[in-house]
Amino acid sequence: MKVLLLGVGMQGKAALFDLFNNPEVSQIVAADMDKQILQQHINKCGFQSKATATSVDAASREELERLMDNEVDVVIDLLPPMFVGQVAAAALAKGIPVVNTFYAVPEVKDLDLAAKRKGVSILPEFGMDPGIDLVLLGEAVRSLDTVEEVMSYGAGFPEPAAADNPIKYKVTWTFEGVLKSYKRAGRIIENGTLVDIPADEMFAEKNIHQLKIDGLGELEAFPNGDVMKYVELLHLDSTKLQKMGRFVLRWSGHCAFWRTMVGMGLLDDGTVNVDGVEVDRKKYLSNALQEQLQYKSHERDVVLVRIEVVGKKRGKKVRSVYQIVDKRDLNTGITAMSRTVGFTAAIGATLLGSGKLKKKGVLSPVKDIPYELFKQELATRGIIITATTSEIVT
Repeated sequence: MKVLLLGVGMQGKAALFDLFNNPEVSQIVAADMDKQILQQHINKCGFQSKATATSVDAASREELERLMDNEVDVVIDLLPPMFVGQVAAAALAKGIPVVNTFYAVPEVKDLDLAAKRKGVSILPEFGMDPGIDLVLLGEAVRSLDTVEEVMSYGAGFPEPAAADNPIKYKVTWTFEGVLKSYKRAGRIIENGTLVDIPADEMFAEKNIHQLKIDGLGELEAFPNGDVMKYVELLHLDSTKLQKMGRFVLRWSGHCAFWRTMVGMGLLDDGTVNVDGVEVDRKKYLSNALQEQLQYKSHERDVVLVRIEVVGKKRGKKVRSVYQIVDKRDLNTGITAMSRTVGFTAAIGATLLGSGKLKKKGVLSPVKDIPYELFKQELATRGIIITATTSEIVT
């Protein structure tokens, strides 16, 4: 199969590694802004036998379609999110399936009917979060007859030995993106009631709880997201849910630090005037702290995805837990974040390109990805899903 890989940044390099090592993939066209730098990376990794580099101007629909003209079987879109609609539309026009790692924005969702008519599959939301979490959510909910509680956890953070700075955190992506997510309104369900959490209260003590993970230790969880999106996605009846939330995990003390920063207005939108210069608060913090939050070559990040559901199965009340804990591969240098995002996107592409996923239109990882097949594909890459179900005695 021939794969067009659009965007070869951190996650794209992981996808390229995975595609090169996949015997089902015979040819890879890797496209990014700077062809020369990309070719140097391909040469350094020894990928020349399968991969060729090319440049791409993602703002040009014509250029995207030109790249798709050359007998491409499937497209992986790992470009910045601003291009997601354009790439999906170009792939649809050329009749080629496409996978990306972003939430399904309206301009992608709106392609569903046209994609079905043309017999094309579009798979958004297929990275780590969103992606792996959604596949596990779908399977966990389907495993029960009725559902009362759903708790979703997704996070990337340093392993204990690498959590050696005051906030016990390091970045595998852009720190500015992390800061933007640290002041975001959310909604959870608590005791059967929908609770709104204002953007400046996500780190409030009342909204934090502890979670102990075997082999890692105790982490603190804070809400980040609107559960009603997932209620609709999972076709659940919110009136029957006692508890539901989507949470991020960090080491103890992280939330208290950022509670102070939010309280002091340092994550507010807009700028502050410093000696006649307008300075964006989050950009300043990101640039000032970024260098101190980098992983050293011997340090590992951890990705944790955990889904907990409580409900009835065959008349008994049970708790089912689906979980992935992955760590950086020090042999390849690929971080856990890049493995779980880039490898997942590559898996999606090979499933589409090989015809193993036959459904057409805009697909959802919640209901359209065969769980056992996905579990097996992850396992071949050393990413292991564990699943346990235990009876709750009342």
